[in-house]
Amino acid sequence: MELEFFKKFSINLDLALEAREIVQGKTGQEIPGVRVDRETYSHATVTIVVIQEKSAEAVMGRPVGTYITIEAPAIGGRDPQAHHQIGLVVAEMLGRLLNLPEKAHILIVGLGNWNATPDALGPKVVSQTMVTRHIFNYAPQELKAGMRPVSALAPGVLGITGIETAEIIKGVVDRIKPDVVIAIDSLAARNVARIGTTIQISDTGISPGSGVGNQRMGINRETLGVPVIAIGVPTVVHGAVIAQDTIDQFMEQLKNNPTLYKIYSMLNPNVSRDVVQKVLEPFGGRLTVTPKEIDDLVRRAAKVVAGGITKALHPNLTAEDYEYYVQ
Repeated sequence: MELEFFKKFSINLDLALEAREIVQGKTGQEIPGVRVDRETYSHATVTIVVIQEKSAEAVMGRPVGTYITIEAPAIGGRDPQAHHQIGLVVAEMLGRLLNLPEKAHILIVGLGNWNATPDALGPKVVSQTMVTRHIFNYAPQELKAGMRPVSALAPGVLGITGIETAEIIKGVVDRIKPDVVIAIDSLAARNVARIGTTIQISDTGISPGSGVGNQRMGINRETLGVPVIAIGVPTVVHGAVIAQDTIDQFMEQLKNNPTLYKIYSMLNPNVSRDVVQKVLEPFGGRLTVTPKEIDDLVRRAAKVVAGGITKALHPNLTAEDYEYYVQ
């Protein structure tokens, strides 16, 4: 599916991995100014896309920086041991981007609408992340070696609060002065198989609502004045993508019937796009789709992400310590 299709339907490619795949197209050639590394773990495949040059930034449609994609289908399953191992991978990758001093203060921000399951990843992660700033302030005797002061915030969305999310976060940042912000948000994927099973970590911040076509004030170093690490999990796919994929698969099946395939292949490529646009017309061309199992997928993904964050920020703590402090 070519890049023009995504531009026509104003589809944001939230995953840098998918943006790279689309931009590369059929050439298979690496994009100048982009470096890609891959690592394999027992339950996850990690792809690290580093956008190194401004020229590549323009091509990829995202800022210069590092984008780590963890593909882990086991998140969608019910194996707690696999979830734990994937959480350790999240912690390792997050640790590479953070590089924090021992006493660094971290603010965790769970973006999204807790009333809408596909958009509730951020608030769910916050509810399961170990926060400790209050212990540092009011009960220091309860602290263990290696712990860091961590605060958490789920600011809601513009439609609920009437306030830009970035404005709320900026106010908190100015007040408590964290060394870094970790922002968690739901994303939109190109591939339905990545819903709830892929985690992206980047050091470039985040644009709230971009996954569903809303452009909001960015949450990044420029707006907040501190480094921002973004963590996202796809929870939706644009309806136009699914519709076009269906048409493409139909054409593949027609190859078994050369006569019909020849007839259909002679059609103008814009015909299929016009059909897709017509189908999506009642929704203004902007329909996002999520599976009926999204409750479980978001719950499991949130647990994995929260566990990875906690392990990265407090590497010396045991599972028993985590349970104690979360309570």
